[in-house]
Amino acid sequence: MDVAECILDGNADAVEFCPHSSFSHVLAASTYTLQEGDQPSRSGSISIFNVNVEIGCLELLHRVETAGIFDIKWSPVGQTGSPLLAQADADGCLRIHALEYSSNGSEGEREHIRERCTSKVSSSMCLCLDWNSSASAISVGHSDGFISILSARESHLEVQNQWKAHEFELWATSFDSHQSHLVYTGSDDCKFSCWDLRDTPSKAFHNTKTHKMGVCCIAKSPSDPYKLLTGSYDEHLRVWDMRSISKPMNETSICLGGGVWKIKPHPSVFDVVLAACMHNGFAIVRVKDDDAEVVETYGKHGSLAYGADWKRGDSSQEDKRKRYAVATCSFYDRLLKIWIPETDI
Repeated sequence: MDVAECILDGNADAVEFCPHSSFSHVLAASTYTLQEGDQPSRSGSISIFNVNVEIGCLELLHRVETAGIFDIKWSPVGQTGSPLLAQADADGCLRIHALEYSSNGSEGEREHIRERCTSKVSSSMCLCLDWNSSASAISVGHSDGFISILSARESHLEVQNQWKAHEFELWATSFDSHQSHLVYTGSDDCKFSCWDLRDTPSKAFHNTKTHKMGVCCIAKSPSDPYKLLTGSYDEHLRVWDMRSISKPMNETSICLGGGVWKIKPHPSVFDVVLAACMHNGFAIVRVKDDDAEVVETYGKHGSLAYGADWKRGDSSQEDKRKRYAVATCSFYDRLLKIWIPETDI
């Protein structure tokens, strides 16, 4: 069921609902627009929306202009203070924004974001990022194949480690939710790797044969410490059993008919994920231990399907389906949509 939609100010590439319960109505959407010519430039923006599914509301609260953005991520639940939104951008910077309230006269207080700190991480572009579970560190992947690990404490960012992880663009990075010393990476070189930060860092494993094209995304299971998912340009979503860290076991895959750019596990139904499939819209997939099946598709976007996320809900709501609306965005048509899956998940 379609709820609301709008056109963003640039090419839309990421949407992220705030996971912190007091701000579950807040949606961040980012853009990346390449201005071609003799001196090409990459511009972008972050838009903050109020999403009210009950009344079909998609209200713009605040927008900031910035460099072209490749990835955004909210700080994990459990971090104290204001929710933080991290940005990886084309200027080679990692920027941290704090979500705050501002007074708007008769309309009362409204949420906005304020830049808290910035670190120039690389002379290449920053393509992806992930927070560790305690929000004390952030991993950042670069267009030259390097990865950086930064400490994030008290409004200060500092590079702790930086190394050449892949031969080509590093599109995916993810901390292990249960073992914070492990970080996963994926790249255009078709390799899926795990690194142990306790030693130099060292390579825990390096899978070079499974993905037939570049690795676009890596997602952790929120409930199963051994389950990890990868998405690839080769159109497959893969489910990995990580109990043997030196060599992942029991890899399961499903073809989604388009490059799998983004994977988002459902907030409470732990065997369901949402996937942005580039040239084939969006898919909701049920993932079992040894099987995966598409349970619903959404094809109402007219361009590359890039951004996707679940809206966390209020457990007191009677209509459980409305608790889990979805935000999706597509690139060239700049379309942002809010919808509710038809499937009774």
